[in-house]
Amino acid sequence: MSIILVRHGETLLNAARVFQPPETDLSPRGLGQAKLVAKRIAEFAPVAIISSDMPRAYTTAKSIEQETGLPLTTTTLLHERNFGDWRGQKHEAVGIDPSTYIGNPPGGESSETFNQRVAQAFKKIISLRKSLDGPLVVVSHGLVIQVMLQSCIERNGQPMPARIANTSITVFGMDQPHAVQLINCSRHLEGTEYSEDSKSLSGG
Repeated sequence: MSIILVRHGETLLNAARVFQPPETDLSPRGLGQAKLVAKRIAEFAPVAIISSDMPRAYTTAKSIEQETGLPLTTTTLLHERNFGDWRGQKHEAVGIDPSTYIGNPPGGESSETFNQRVAQAFKKIISLRKSLDGPLVVVSHGLVIQVMLQSCIERNGQPMPARIANTSITVFGMDQPHAVQLINCSRHLEGTEYSEDSKSLSGG
């Protein structure tokens, strides 16, 4: 029995490589991606959805809810990392790659605090999944999924993805060692106008 991690669809700011404010929602392209991933998710026959309540993740989760009719709950534990005073600025202008940055952004969330929060989120996900009788869908953000893949999930020798793609799917088991079954897969976008390109970095 599985847990299905989904990154939100594309936003104008993550395509532009900007540290995103919490209120950022999906772009038209991201909405199209969300509809396609919702149809893909339905194939797993999940029984519940939990999501970050940040609009870009929540809107993606709502597409899955509409496609599947499943109950949707939210948690702030699944929020993207808070980059504080850098939000609204381009990665290049700050001189930081969010996927590799270790430190304390001004007014934001330190690497240690963020990693601890993701660990809490993972424990919550596992506990919730064990209370269900089928797969759980988890909609979150690139850096959250990255940390889970680095620290919580057994990748079975699979390399760490260079970036977590918009609406990519990662599937892993609920029992230790939480072995990965599918990693960073966006097959549902292939051959469509919404296919991934190099615009969107993992942060966001």
